[in-house]
Amino acid sequence: MRVLLQRVNHAAVDVAGEAVASIDRGLLVFLGVDKHDDKAIADRMLDKLLAYRVFPDAQGRMNCAVADVQGGVLLVSQFTLSAETRKGLRPSFSSAMPPAAAKGLYNYMLAQLRQRHRPVAAGRFGAEMQVSLVNDGPVTFLLQS
Repeated sequence: MRVLLQRVNHAAVDVAGEAVASIDRGLLVFLGVDKHDDKAIADRMLDKLLAYRVFPDAQGRMNCAVADVQGGVLLVSQFTLSAETRKGLRPSFSSAMPPAAAKGLYNYMLAQLRQRHRPVAAGRFGAEMQVSLVNDGPVTFLLQS
């Protein structure tokens, strides 16, 4: 599982010209699901991303998690994060989980996220999405299981 976290002042998802999700200050979370991933890995990744300290404290140090700043989380599926890019000039997606299984794990992670944090917004799994964001910092981290 690969999670790309971006600290944002605002992020939004549109599908076919329709606004489907948005958050203000918080985390834009792009999620890539690999073949070997399961609910246990998803739970550990969720623990980590909710506790990851990427927001500044009163002294300006990255000591606060998203809940500490009452930030939102926008979860977006991103198949391309599962690409193997070490060889050649074309990405390989052989390590990516097949779409039906990946959708189930994405939905599981979204449901768990909504139980543990508010506010939560989400893109549409498998849709062609336009994601806009105002990256704060910029601050971006890649978390891998």
